[in-house]
Amino acid sequence: MRNRVITVKGTEVTIATRHEQDYISLTDMVRNFDGGSALIEQWLKNKDTVLFLGVWEQLNNPVFNSLEFEGIKNEAGRNSFFLSAKKWIEATAAIGMHAKAGRYGGTYAHRDIAFEFGSWLSPEFKLYLIKEFQRLKDEESRATSLEWSFQRTLAKVNYKIHTDAIKERLIPPRLTKAQTGMVYASEADLLNAALFGISAAQWRSANPGQAGNMRDAATLEQLVVLSNLESINAVLTRAQHCR
Repeated sequence: MRNRVITVKGTEVTIATRHEQDYISLTDMVRNFDGGSALIEQWLKNKDTVLFLGVWEQLNNPVFNSLEFEGIKNEAGRNSFFLSAKKWIEATAAIGMHAKAGRYGGTYAHRDIAFEFGSWLSPEFKLYLIKEFQRLKDEESRATSLEWSFQRTLAKVNYKIHTDAIKERLIPPRLTKAQTGMVYASEADLLNAALFGISAAQWRSANPGQAGNMRDAATLEQLVVLSNLESINAVLTRAQHCR
């Protein structure tokens, strides 16, 4: 899990990444409320909570144990009914909640569920939680955008190194401009095929209305790999033709 912390009305709330989704610490959310962690089990005891969790799992969890859920749903609301996060997870194979021991331990829930818990806990706290959570996501989005822009620039710089190596070692003298362009395109498509699985022409055919090229549509991870491929290919091209 990758952990980040936001401050909600003076309370530090941990947000962890699990299965590429954001999970918010319910344990942190109740830290400054009377009752503390006992409030989580009190919330889980409500029949409406059980129904909400069941619907969420049915929408998001293909291995959710619906049979066990029916049993829990039928018991919910009774005075003797008890449900903890651990019991819920073990009985139904739920993925919307996570009980963790050790550092940053406690009960975590998918943001959808955490916001629902916030509504029950305190509407005011929930609104501040959503505000701080969105601020965090906006900051992360800006940081990712800047990193993508940097990697795209680096890929363009390395592409120039790549094409210079091709010009020096692979293009015979007296080729026409069109023939030279075909050599560049062919070498570039070797990398495109290795990374994206298609050529530039195939990408344009599949994305007629999209501006830019396939590299402009690449993910940050793909741009990192592409930049490295261009650098390595330039070195290998020069080395191979220096023998």
